[in-house]
Amino acid sequence: MPDQLESAPFAGIFGFFFAVAFVRTLVTYGVARAVAGTTLDGARPDNRVLARVHAWSLTPGAQRATTFVHRWGVLAVPMSFCAVGTKTVVNAAAGLTRMPFATRYLPALVVGCLVHATIYATVGWAAWTAALAGATGSGWVAVALGGFVLLVVLVVLRARRVRRSRTTSETSGS
Repeated sequence: MPDQLESAPFAGIFGFFFAVAFVRTLVTYGVARAVAGTTLDGARPDNRVLARVHAWSLTPGAQRATTFVHRWGVLAVPMSFCAVGTKTVVNAAAGLTRMPFATRYLPALVVGCLVHATIYATVGWAAWTAALAGATGSGWVAVALGGFVLLVVLVVLRARRVRRSRTTSETSGS
């Protein structure tokens, strides 16, 4: 399998990462924009997904992302592709702020996806193939890699649980 991955053409890998980033962030923008459109009157959306996004839009993280979009404008979108963990919140904030789609968001999204695909098709892909080759070369490396992934998932889930309970107690205490 690693031999097949290493021999994959650069254009195919680049196109794959571009397409994944494009679809993912476009959907994020679209859902957030739908939330912004349905909550203009201050009502909570009836749709479960839109209601969750609406609740997220009121969090401090979403507020920081919205402030970032207001400050940097259209440049915030391609900049979000340069740092881990910012694509989703910044593109959602672009939707929440109702950034004009055709004239601003779409061109910025294309530039951001080009940045994303370049990073992941070069350095990111090399790191992935090295990790995969290491994991398949030794059973212990595979176990260690699996344990690390499990640890990261558990830490993230715990942080979310703590944040939710903190938010719930702050809301009920007001």
